[in-house]
Order: sequence, then C-alpha cells, then structure tokens
Amino acid sequence: MIKKLNGFERMALLSILFTIVLVVLRYLNTSDQQYFFYPWNLFLATVPYCFSRQLKKFRRISLKVVAILLFWLLFLPNAPYIITDLFHFEERPPVPYWFDLLLVVSGAWNGVVLGITSLMQVERFLKNHIQLKWIMPATIVLITLCSYGIYLGRFKRYNSWSIVTNPGTVFHTIMSHVAEPFEHEQAWMFTILFAILLCIIYFTVKKVPEIFKR
Repeated sequence: MIKKLNGFERMALLSILFTIVLVVLRYLNTSDQQYFFYPWNLFLATVPYCFSRQLKKFRRISLKVVAILLFWLLFLPNAPYIITDLFHFEERPPVPYWFDLLLVVSGAWNGVVLGITSLMQVERFLKNHIQLKWIMPATIVLITLCSYGIYLGRFKRYNSWSIVTNPGTVFHTIMSHVAEPFEHEQAWMFTILFAILLCIIYFTVKKVPEIFKR
C-alpha cells in the first residue's frame, strides 16, 4: 500500500502520523482525552485529497467527474478546518505548554498541506477543460466556498454529510446568511478573511518553484 504512494503522499502520511503519535503520547502520560478528535479530523482532511487524486485518471468531463468534484468540494473544508482547532489550545498542566503547541500546529500544518495540494490537483484538471483566464477566478471562488464551509463547521457545527442527513436546516441557514447578510456579519467576515488567508497561502505556495528557476 505504502509503495503505491508518491513522495509527497509518503511525507504527508509521516506528518499525520507525527501528530497522532503526539496525541497518543499525551494520553499515555496523562490519560487526558482532550485531543482525541485529531485522528478523526485528520482522516477527514485526507478525503478531499483522495477525491482530487482520482481526477488524473480522466481526460474529459463526465457525470462521474462531476460527482467526484461535488464530493471533493463538499469535503474540502475538512482540511483547512483543522486550522481552527487552534481554538482548543491552552495550557493544561502537567502537559508542557510547548508540547500541546507542537501538537496543534502540526495538526494545522497537515490540514493546510492536504487542502492546498488537493486544490492544486483540481486546478490542474480544470486547466484542461476551461479557458486559462477563468482558472484564477474559479480557484478564488472555490477557496471562498471552502472558507464558508469551515464557518458552518466550526460555528454551526454542521459536517460534510449534514447536507444529506439534515438538508432542510443547512439550506435554511445558508439562505438566512444570503438573504440577511448584515444580520450575520460574523459569518461573512470570517468567510472573507479566512478566504483571503487561504488565497495568500495557496498562491504563495504556487510561486515557490519560481525561486529555483535560473
């Protein structure tokens, strides 16, 4: 199984295991289950990457590709969502302050890397099917939708499958935000600012190869 992974995927797996090992070590020394949500959140963060990874098998857009893209977009917020798990960080003796900091930062790093890489795979696929001038706007829209999904997950406690298990409530929440934006300033401020942050990260990472060009 591991032999089928590429170099990036092996490093991503190592990084995820590092975070999980920290959680396990913390529990073995304190019996504190405070960060037991990380393995599940990290698993969910890998789901969009698994979907986007499948796109390289297709040369044209089909119903199957559309389904993959929809599921990908539905699960994409789970990756950068882990950044918001920093909310749980605080000093909890006898665990060293630096240990928990390392744990939550490594978790956030995994979420960012998986989300950004997954989006890059989708962008690469779209370049073969839409005009180049639409790529950046499409990417920004996807990042904005992702950021709004993070808001719904963090503050409204919806998850990726709520659209199936509780569609009425999700639809009502979204319509309320759209119809009465000034009544939901936090939702839109969070979405816009988080989208700006993710855009900065995404387009900065894309520029990294230029450093090594002669």
